[in-house]
Amino acid sequence: MHLAVALDGAGWHPAAWREPTARPTELFSAAYWTDLVREAEAGLLDLVTVEDALRLQSDDPRYTGRPDERTDRVRGRLDAVLLAARLALVTEHIGLVPSATATHTEPFHLSKAIATLDHTTRGRAGVRVQVSLRPDEAAQFGRRAELVALAELAPGRTPPPALVEDVFDEGRDWVEVLRRLWDSWEDDAEIRDAATGRFVDAAKLHTVDFTGPRFSVRGPSITQRPPQGQPLVAALSHVPVAHRFVARCADLGFLTPHDDDEARRLVAAVHDEREVQPPWPDGAGDQPLRLLADVVVVLDPRPGAAAERLARLDETAGTPLSRSSDALVFAGTPGELADLALAWRDAGLDGLRLRPAALPDDLHAITRTLVPELQRRGAFRTAYAERTLRERLGLARPANRYALTGHHDTATTESSR
Repeated sequence: MHLAVALDGAGWHPAAWREPTARPTELFSAAYWTDLVREAEAGLLDLVTVEDALRLQSDDPRYTGRPDERTDRVRGRLDAVLLAARLALVTEHIGLVPSATATHTEPFHLSKAIATLDHTTRGRAGVRVQVSLRPDEAAQFGRRAELVALAELAPGRTPPPALVEDVFDEGRDWVEVLRRLWDSWEDDAEIRDAATGRFVDAAKLHTVDFTGPRFSVRGPSITQRPPQGQPLVAALSHVPVAHRFVARCADLGFLTPHDDDEARRLVAAVHDEREVQPPWPDGAGDQPLRLLADVVVVLDPRPGAAAERLARLDETAGTPLSRSSDALVFAGTPGELADLALAWRDAGLDGLRLRPAALPDDLHAITRTLVPELQRRGAFRTAYAERTLRERLGLARPANRYALTGHHDTATTESSR
């Protein structure tokens, strides 16, 4: 079984920062995040994801585009990619997967940043790709009038389906450019021969010449191919258009079932989309797709104690977390969560991405009570063994698309959509 943890601020409950063990004055410090990720690594977790966005957090409906006026919630975040680079210095094994918004960022910049993170971690990097239909995020850049205009929608109204498809299409192009740039240096492109004065073999550096509706990228990258070949690409999926995005683009997908039957349906839906997608390009071969279920967790080994703590947090926040959470909110014992994890594994999932409701308490409960429970059941590792994040997830290092095809010339390519 694979276990990931999703880190965000003081925790996923809006009242978490007010808990006695919380560290609200340290949320923007390196020490706070170092402590969290070291704890996750001590628990032998596969990876951590770090949340990020291009707007302040808000309790307002999804498409209003207006900041709320609440002062009783955590607001603001550190840059996830830069934070992951800092955490690389204090960890040795755990995967580091920062979030990045494809809709308003340049794929060339992100490809270079994640390739750099993969080099500095010796193969532990990934990126959680998200797309944005938020008008408040679009207004930060002023280049997407059709998204800014969504602010005029009545609260609760959803964007036009064609616009949703367009944003996800752009996200697929964005990931395709990342993957091409990561392959734009063949593995043996660097010669480093001081005697002959040749550092690189220019024939093994490739332009990607990608042209799409929103951007065009020539390449090659300025960073050599990452240790994993392709750093891990992850994405969260709730709806069919996002299922297609995960099936087409990702190595790792996060789903949000609320019971066993829904877990089976969501797994089947994503795998069905995977079946109709084209194979990896240029003969690179099929790659498995790993799927984890997202669960917000309040854990306590004492029966009933977790439910009492959740009720207290909900009362402090003024509304139940289950009313606003996209994922299941679980309050129970480590044994009960282990039962759920094993049942969902039987439903086709590869494990869980756990969202601690309150930090550090629920992270400690995951690493110090849930992990030992799963180990007792023979369902979780007792030591790190694999070198890279892809290896830990049972994903092969992909062959370089340009080396496979023998393309040492530059050929203009267009969007694959």
